[in-house]
Amino acid sequence: MMLRYALQTVRDRKAGFLGAFVALLCAAALITACGTLLETGLRGKIATERYAAAPVVVSADQNVHQTTVKEKKGKAKTKHKAKPVAERAWLPASTVDAVRSVPGVERAVPELSFQAVPLVKAPGGAKPSYGHAWTSAALTPFTLTEGRAPQDGGEVVVDRELAARAGLKTGAPLTVQATGEPKTYTVSGIAQAPRGGLARQNALFFGDAEAQRLAARDGHVTAIGVLPAAGTDPGALAGRIEQVLGGTGAQVAVGDARGPVEFLDAAGARIKLVSMGGAMGGTSLLVAILVVVGTFALSVQQRHRELALLRAIAATPKQLRRMIGREALVVGLAAGVAGALAGLPLAAWLHGRFIASGVVPANLERTAGIFPMLAAVGASLLGAWAAARITGRRIARIRPAEALAEAALERGRPAWIRIATGMLLLAGGVVLVAVLSVLRTEPASTPVTFLAVVVLAGAVSLLGPLLVRGATALLAGPLRLAGAGGHLATANLRGNATRMASAVTPLALLIGMTCTVLFITPTLGNAARTQARDGVRAGWVLAAQGPGVTGAAAERIRRTPGVTAATEIVHTSVRVGLTKYGAQGVTPAGLTRTWDPGVTSGSLDGFGERNVAVSELAADQLGLKPGSPLTLALGDGTPVTLTVSAVYARGLGFGDLTLPHDLVAAHVDNPLASSVLVAAEPGTGREQLAATVREFPGVGVLSPRDADEVRAERQQAGGEINLLAMGLVLAFTAIAVVNTLAMSTAERLREFAMLRLAGAKRRQVLRMLRTEALAVLLIGAVLGSGISLAVLTAFSVGMTGSAAPAVLPVVYVGVLGVAGLLALAATALPGRVALRVPPVEVATSR
Repeated sequence: MMLRYALQTVRDRKAGFLGAFVALLCAAALITACGTLLETGLRGKIATERYAAAPVVVSADQNVHQTTVKEKKGKAKTKHKAKPVAERAWLPASTVDAVRSVPGVERAVPELSFQAVPLVKAPGGAKPSYGHAWTSAALTPFTLTEGRAPQDGGEVVVDRELAARAGLKTGAPLTVQATGEPKTYTVSGIAQAPRGGLARQNALFFGDAEAQRLAARDGHVTAIGVLPAAGTDPGALAGRIEQVLGGTGAQVAVGDARGPVEFLDAAGARIKLVSMGGAMGGTSLLVAILVVVGTFALSVQQRHRELALLRAIAATPKQLRRMIGREALVVGLAAGVAGALAGLPLAAWLHGRFIASGVVPANLERTAGIFPMLAAVGASLLGAWAAARITGRRIARIRPAEALAEAALERGRPAWIRIATGMLLLAGGVVLVAVLSVLRTEPASTPVTFLAVVVLAGAVSLLGPLLVRGATALLAGPLRLAGAGGHLATANLRGNATRMASAVTPLALLIGMTCTVLFITPTLGNAARTQARDGVRAGWVLAAQGPGVTGAAAERIRRTPGVTAATEIVHTSVRVGLTKYGAQGVTPAGLTRTWDPGVTSGSLDGFGERNVAVSELAADQLGLKPGSPLTLALGDGTPVTLTVSAVYARGLGFGDLTLPHDLVAAHVDNPLASSVLVAAEPGTGREQLAATVREFPGVGVLSPRDADEVRAERQQAGGEINLLAMGLVLAFTAIAVVNTLAMSTAERLREFAMLRLAGAKRRQVLRMLRTEALAVLLIGAVLGSGISLAVLTAFSVGMTGSAAPAVLPVVYVGVLGVAGLLALAATALPGRVALRVPPVEVATSR
């Protein structure tokens, strides 16, 4: 019977359930989109391009490994863990002969892959360009459509897509910047892949000897493409190759596993997607719970008299709870299915935006499985049922006599369990903020940051009626200045604090979450830029528009009259154990003239090829001090042990580890300097330095201020990615604001009619609504801003050491302005619609 009543209620009160339906639909769409991203990170395929014609590919191990043995109850438990390295690990060239000796191998083709940037102006979006030896063209395969193969060190073959885009023909000159100095080649031929071109890269082919020189990895190869003999199964052949290469660390890939061998960013992209999908999904789920519970609470509250009448005709509390729960399940099922379907195109759009932003590679295939959709439907059903049960507990116990009342008055004080739960969440939020203030790494602090915002917003939701009453007491005087509308607004705020609190909560969450998302990147970035500015002693900086500044350009600057020191900087990341640290390589000569990292112990004097300087954070985490040995894995996984010479304070600006330039450059994919710090005597100007490096393509001379602006642009790009990642959650919260305010206003039809019958004019009622909306906005803005300020301050203390969050005034005012427009529109429009109905008709209706 209760199921029939539930279905009839949903059918007859579609408008009343619309708000809950919208909230659940948005939540299901978000969960589906985030789950799809998470599944793509876990199971998405990376299609190979260069190795399409090689069924088996042999490569070096691209991971560092750690084995731990723990004794527990007399038993040894062994764990093996691995983490990817940042740069490409290379194979010894002798591995090629070992592979050729395996039965079933027809050809073992050594592959060299290195950066090779054509210095030409070409329309369209530039793709990464890589150089290879012509003998490895068969791995795609590339075939000549014009010209011939390169015959000597002065010739190059380019792919057809690059030739068409750059207007290159056979015989044309082409300057290429590889891992050393730029060199001009003659285009001897144009080659084409089977499907017309490579989606993610351009290919340039050199003679074998020239390719080996440009790769700058004597005695090593990038990979080995294996072409099986006729009738040989690739899987079986891969097994035999693994047996032969056992113990060498070489990895053998077949099928879909070839893609990650070719594209080293695949592992990082998967980790990013899993991290972002998990973080967005978790935050979305918490926000959804908060919003859905509030929406259902408002929906059930609006049916107070109806439920009381059911109690008056002998419906038991159990029957009411069952009916409310089944209504919720009906709405949850419909919204869950619709939201899951809507989440698929949302996931596709988000995946496309991540590709356009460079967060994930274009050939990481998006996985559209059934599991995220099922999870979204299940979460909608569970969330709706739980929200209905929670919000219907008190109303189900209502006394039948209350049905005789013309209108139900709001309780003077929230239930004790609500207050206790709210205080518990408030305490939990305070603990999270305290924990955040001692976290010093971004991966650890970021999830705690957003969790703290949601938990504190949950406390606002539960303690909202008390907060609204307190705020109303403070605002009563100013509100009365608005005349009759202000008096009515004050009375409503006092008498309907629970309803008003349901509108304050999403506003506080929207403002708090938006400010946190927008200001967390500037807070960290500004601190890093400040440290970098304070730590650069050089008067000028060399930078390149291309892949980097060559060693010859740096050496030319060093020999320029008036230059006292030139420090080349190359960036990478290293691993100490399995922990990843940002690192830079610097040339030791004249280092203290160009660079001041804020040394707190030890000294940079005598910094040499076997030394390392570390930040205070790294020193604390690793237990290091000057003179300590430090064993680490370089960018390509090569282990090395260095001696700590200094500990410095400006780790945000310069990375956690500083190593000798030559050591780092020998183990990175791009050994060119990202910048060169130039210290010069007074009177040595930009024009003189620019004339010195004019013959080096793309190299320019910047002032420290210009270099800081470049860093600010990179910081802004990182902030846009964070905003994109959390933008859907913010959009959902904004929808919740509109949804809740519209529901709250639309259900007051009888109240508006009574006011008009009592003599209030239409414009006075609208003025009351606007005054209420402004009061709710002010309360929500204060609470949301307070939450964001507390969280950002704790984040700043932990990450930068100072309580100085970066709050951009124009952006903050914009956030408040958008929230205000949403609040006023969601209140005024339903209010105008409600006031169109004649008051007598409303008063005499059932």
